[in-house]
Amino acid sequence: MNHKLTITVHPELYSICRLEPEAAVPQWAAGQSFLTISRTKTELSIVCEDARVPQEVHAERNRRLMQVAGTLAFSLTGILAAIAVPLAEAHISIFGVSTYDTDYVLVQDADLEHAISALESAGHAIQRISPS
Repeated sequence: MNHKLTITVHPELYSICRLEPEAAVPQWAAGQSFLTISRTKTELSIVCEDARVPQEVHAERNRRLMQVAGTLAFSLTGILAAIAVPLAEAHISIFGVSTYDTDYVLVQDADLEHAISALESAGHAIQRISPS
């Protein structure tokens, strides 16, 4: 596992929400930034900007989004492991999400600087997006 990645840190706070499996996708699950919706037989999970999520929604809040830069070929292996292993060794919990193009992890905002340090120590380059 010798991937040296460039990881972009997004400035917004995100929430990881859990709704009942039969729930309709709510109107607040929208926006122009990162959004992912997954449905299984046991849950409806939504990750979106924290500011969009009503207080009464069951959610893990105050998460920061870290994105692997670039488009990843499907033949690549170990990309998430290259991120997850150093963070696990640093005792940082992650929530991983993959899209067609790339991979993302969310960490607690309070763990962000520790996560960045662990990833840099593992040889990854970190880029921060300035708040707009």
